[in-house]
Amino acid sequence: MEIMIEIQRHGKKELEAFPDASLDVMTLLSMPDHLRKTAMAICRCGRATAQEIASQTKRARAVESAYLNQLTLMGYLKKERKGRKAYFYADRENQEQIWKWKKLLQYILTREAQEKLH
Repeated sequence: MEIMIEIQRHGKKELEAFPDASLDVMTLLSMPDHLRKTAMAICRCGRATAQEIASQTKRARAVESAYLNQLTLMGYLKKERKGRKAYFYADRENQEQIWKWKKLLQYILTREAQEKLH
């Protein structure tokens, strides 16, 4: 995170984002909680601004903007500007992978909870 702040302060335009990275279940689980929450929110929305994600996560817009930009630099998201607004999105393949794994994890957790009751 500190590296991103320094990059933003000094306006390093020559820095390229990492190549496209997949948002599979292992990637999501390996992410810090704050980035995972943002990544899941953007996948639910499909395409959104930092303000729209902030309203879902109940965090400040500036915080979400920093997290979204970090995920973009890491190659997990894409960013598109329209006028003054910046829209973030995960490609279709990443979204589909996330939802498949999320359903599987929900099933497993539900099953484990039911087994504990019996």
